[in-house]
Amino acid sequence: MSLEVGQKAPDFEAKIETGETIKLSDFKGKKVILYFYPKDNTPGCTAQACNLRDNYEALQKAGYVVLGISSDSEKSHQKFINKQELPFSLIADEDKKVHELYGTWVEKSMYGRKYMGAARTTFVIDEEGKIEEIIEKVKTKEHTAQILK
Repeated sequence: MSLEVGQKAPDFEAKIETGETIKLSDFKGKKVILYFYPKDNTPGCTAQACNLRDNYEALQKAGYVVLGISSDSEKSHQKFINKQELPFSLIADEDKKVHELYGTWVEKSMYGRKYMGAARTTFVIDEEGKIEEIIEKVKTKEHTAQILK
């Protein structure tokens, strides 16, 4: 399923790093940055998370809630948040249900070997829950600039 700008973002229920269950619909009335990334504590994912962390105040001023999501566990997310001092929550999508909803669990290829993995994609969702923008060519070190342009 491929999502498009203007469509309603699929609602979901999932656990964050604390074990608490959240729903996308909990954030109605707020703008949400929902960013899908491959793996905690890897170079590109750390650069992306730290860029959002370093610009978190500007994102908040612009009215955004930031939520990262990967197929890592709650425990892995807790370690990543603590190590990088991230001020936002990370969703543990271990069963890949949210990835499937958003079309971000895709076939990838490295050195000729095919495997399934997360497509680094960011969905900017407006206050009404509609997709405002989809960023597929994420620049990990300049991600906030891509969002706040």
